[in-house]
Order: sequence, then structure tokens, then C-alpha cells
Amino acid sequence: MRGCSSRSKSTQNQGKTVCMTNCPTLIVTVGLPARGKTYISKKLTRYLNWIGVLTREFNVGQYRREFLKIYKSFEFFRPDNEEGLKIRRQCASAALNDVRQYLTEEGGQVAVFDATNTTRERRDTILEFAEQNGFKVFFVESVCEDPEVIQENIVQVKLGSPDYTNCNTEEAVEDFMKRIKCYENSYETLDEVLDRDLSFIKIMDVGQRYLVNKVMDHIQSRIVYYLMNIHITPRSIYLCRHGESELNVKGRIGGDSGLTPGGKEFAKKLNQFIQTQNIRELKVWTSQMKRTIQTAEALNVPYEQWKVLNEIDAGVCEEMRYEEIQENYRLEFALRDQDKYRYRYPKGEVSLLSLEFYRRLAETAR
Repeated sequence: MRGCSSRSKSTQNQGKTVCMTNCPTLIVTVGLPARGKTYISKKLTRYLNWIGVLTREFNVGQYRREFLKIYKSFEFFRPDNEEGLKIRRQCASAALNDVRQYLTEEGGQVAVFDATNTTRERRDTILEFAEQNGFKVFFVESVCEDPEVIQENIVQVKLGSPDYTNCNTEEAVEDFMKRIKCYENSYETLDEVLDRDLSFIKIMDVGQRYLVNKVMDHIQSRIVYYLMNIHITPRSIYLCRHGESELNVKGRIGGDSGLTPGGKEFAKKLNQFIQTQNIRELKVWTSQMKRTIQTAEALNVPYEQWKVLNEIDAGVCEEMRYEEIQENYRLEFALRDQDKYRYRYPKGEVSLLSLEFYRRLAETAR
């Protein structure tokens, strides 16, 4: 069993040994159904793996579906349904057992325990489990009272669930709303006074407000940063190239030339298109190159310049035509053809950094 590594430091706190470093982390979601918990769990898992933190998601609903095979109705979730309660506890226990194996035997660093966990009793059980195994715990609660957001989440996500494969939309929505009601009376939200000793972030109304409490380490701080910068509700991202530049016309790469008359006409057309989209609070990002700035200025909205969006530096090949590169740098031309996205021009930059930026951009919005 791995638990805290031998390099960890511990301190005595009120008679208990508290692991300070190198302990696996258990992220625990909290919230009523249709509050975006699974969406957050998947995004967070993907993000942490991307930054090099080995992370796996454990969705208790999936354990329940594998156990039951066929979902009948919201009656399964009624608080007075003893059989349903027993099965749900068994599924949660099975998921926690897999969490233990992942974090202690398989080398995992973070496990995301995705379930409602709406009562203090359930959360205390998870805390006891974590303490026994030497895991840190960080709670992520999603709270939303906006009926439109809840309805949209049900229609967009829950109706695609295997639970409602053979139901029409109206029946599925009605059943799921009753399913939510089964949790509401017993729901105990994380409280800044009662739960002041816990580490958590509380996301309210899909990011309108946040409550962050007792962030303990680097991983938790990265989690908080990420969750405060992702969008839980859908939105659009438009990726657009700049208009035609003077060096484009000459067939030369790189450089920092301005737009041609044709490029300026493109920028005007782009403005007309954006106007038809009726985008509220439009945000525009550009590189620091003249051609992109001139394209953005045609939109007549504020814009931000990001150095990371600059075209990669072609080094000794800046402002050359590809024919000239092939003639003067035959080997380099061939290497670029073999792996364009990882190729680095002599004294230049590799494009993989730009690819990672776009990947991160895609991770932070839908």
C-alpha cells in the first residue's frame, strides 16, 4: 500500500498524524443531480492528466448502472426505498475500493469520486476512508438554483444517459425532476462555518460566485484555478485566420507585414459575419502581429494581444519562400515534411507549443 510516500513529512495535530506532502488526493463531488458534477469531473480529470498528474474518475452512477443493468424509474432513489439505498451504498463502496486500489497500488496521484454525496453522513464516511488510507480530500460542490440551467442540463446531458434510452423526452424529464426531489430534503450543503476544517471549493450558479476554503497544497491550488476558469455552460469559440498579408502575396513565410487591400476586405466581411451572430460579451484574442491586429480592429470591439498566439519563428528561414528553403536547406525541408507539427526551424521555434495552447483553449470552453 502506497499512501504517503517515505519522503512525506508529518506533523502532530490534536493527537492525529497529518500527512503534509506526497499524499494521493481524493476529489469528492457534492451536489444535487443535474448540477454539472460529472461534466466537472471529466474536465478536471482530463486537465490534471494533461499537466502530468495521474488522475482517474470514478463515477458511482456507472457502478449502479452496471449493477442494475435496467433502470426503471425515480422510485429507486426514494429515501424510503431500503433496497435502493442498500444497492447505492454497495456501489459507492465498490467505487471507493477501486479508488483505494488506484491510489495505493496502481500509482495514481488523484482520484475523482463522482457522486451526489449530499449528506454530511456520507461525506464523513468518505473522510474516514481517506484518513485510513492516507489520502488528502478536496470537495468540489456545484450549487445551482436557476431552473433554466437545470432544465438545459437535463435535456442536453441526462437524456442521453443509458437510463433513458427507451423513454421519450417528456417522460424522461419528468422522471429526472422527481429523481432530483428525492435528494432535496436530505441535502446538506458545504458550510463555511460547519465545514471550516475541510478543503473545498463551492461553485455557485455555474460560476457566478465561488467559495474557496482551506486550500492545502499545489494540486489543490491548481484544481481551484482550473475550476474558476472553466465554463460549465455551453458557449462558442471561433478560430479565424487573419486577412491576406503582404508577405502572403509574395509567398513568403513569417515576418510581420500588414494586410493587403484584399486582407482588409476580408476583415470587413468578417465583421459583417460576427454582427449576424449576436454574440453577447464578445471577447477577441489576437497575436501581436500587425496582420492579426489589423484584422481584429475591423471588428470594432475591444481585443487582447497574446504573445502565445504569435506565429512560430521560422529562424533562419524567416521571410523565405518554400522554394528557397528547399533549395538552400534541403535536409531541413525534408525533416519538416516528415513531422510538420514537431519540427523546429534552425534557430526557430517548434509549433507543438501552439498546438498545446489550442488544446488548453478547447479544454476551458464548450
